[in-house]
Amino acid sequence: MAALRQEIAATADLPAAAREALALLGSELDRLELQLAAIEKALMAQHKANGVSRLLTEIPGVGPLGALNFALRVDAGQFRSGRHFAAWLGLVPKQRSTGGKQRLGAISKAGDERLRQALVLGATAVIRHARPGRRSASAWLIELLKRKPRKLAAVALANKMARIIWAMLTSGEAYRQPTPVAA
Repeated sequence: MAALRQEIAATADLPAAAREALALLGSELDRLELQLAAIEKALMAQHKANGVSRLLTEIPGVGPLGALNFALRVDAGQFRSGRHFAAWLGLVPKQRSTGGKQRLGAISKAGDERLRQALVLGATAVIRHARPGRRSASAWLIELLKRKPRKLAAVALANKMARIIWAMLTSGEAYRQPTPVAA
């Protein structure tokens, strides 16, 4: 925005009304940026004060805001297992099975869209940096990426992350990093 403001100031043939309107829009953007910074500061303070949220950020792909979201919005005790939690989030495939033949479709997209979206975006970020020898590169993920497209692998990793989150919420244990794949 600073470069755009400089360009507007340098433009001599811009009508005064347009210059005023753009200045008004610029001041509104400044106000919104200040409000967003204050909200982000408050959320980060809330994250730092919440032990469960701090615990969840140890999972690769789960950031402070996602962890706070899960810590405040999810009661893990209402789910019998991590699979049920992942299904509640909509991270398991729809099943259309008949005659003993199992057919799996796209993810069901049931449950909380924001929580599912946070997991899939986090999984995408992990996949982007997944290489043998890196902290986030488990053997399971490297093998999955060899066999499946990246988007499908992201949903599978999000499913796994949901199960890990459920386990951590129910047990209160810290995240245990899997041994990375050698380069």
